[in-house]
Amino acid sequence: MHPDDPSAQKLTDARPSTSSDDAASTERTIGRHRAPDPSRRGLLGSTPVRVALATGVTCCLSLVAVATARGNDDTPRTVEPLAEAVADRAAIADERASRSLDRDAAPARILPSPTAKPTPTPTAVRKAPKKPVKPRRPRPVAGLDQAQMDNAKIIVDVGLEMKMPRRALVVALSTAMQESNLYNLASDVLPESAEFPNQGSGSDHDSVGLFQQRPSSGWGTVAQLMRPSYAARAFYTALNEIPGWQGMSVTAAAQAVQISAYPDAYAQHEDRATTVAAALTA
Repeated sequence: MHPDDPSAQKLTDARPSTSSDDAASTERTIGRHRAPDPSRRGLLGSTPVRVALATGVTCCLSLVAVATARGNDDTPRTVEPLAEAVADRAAIADERASRSLDRDAAPARILPSPTAKPTPTPTAVRKAPKKPVKPRRPRPVAGLDQAQMDNAKIIVDVGLEMKMPRRALVVALSTAMQESNLYNLASDVLPESAEFPNQGSGSDHDSVGLFQQRPSSGWGTVAQLMRPSYAARAFYTALNEIPGWQGMSVTAAAQAVQISAYPDAYAQHEDRATTVAAALTA
């Protein structure tokens, strides 16, 4: 600008300066301890001015941040690294907590009832062994009592087991009715016979059992002959040894086996023996 320019002169005239002013200004600017400017310190020291300045600075910073965040695609966005870091940390936290945010509600815990009893575990049930069924006792017929009828059944059962015909059953029953009245008798002559189950005693020599067979004649031991089943088997065996016994009368067949002193006594029991045999084989 030319020194003769009126405007330059006007500005020069408006700012008079002195050497003293220049020295003071230099001292305030470059000095290590600048002298405070009374006018400025007074202005900045007031409370309203401080509040205004703080508010203005805050607004400016906010505007700068918004402008930076909303820049175009070509402008680097300074807030993205921070947002991405925060998102990454949130994802890591979610993955540690659960793989899915859609978690089912925890099932309610069911407490057992105080009075409820645990269900017993099924175990193998052991069946109690069945007790052997006692054979049904036959109903007495032909005027016999139960003991006599039981002995008659033994005689018939042994005969059937040995495949003996009905005629042999009648002969055997008639013989036992005559000899012992169908009771298993011991012998007064053989005291040892009383040691075995018996239903009375007789005194005809050493004769024992249902058929009054004698141990001394070779029929068997006392213990054997006191068993009704053995005595009946011994009788049927001897009867089978008589030739033609099937065509003989009951008396003749029985006498051929027993060789009794009263051979005609057996015939009187034939009818009852026939009735008993029919009842036990029906």
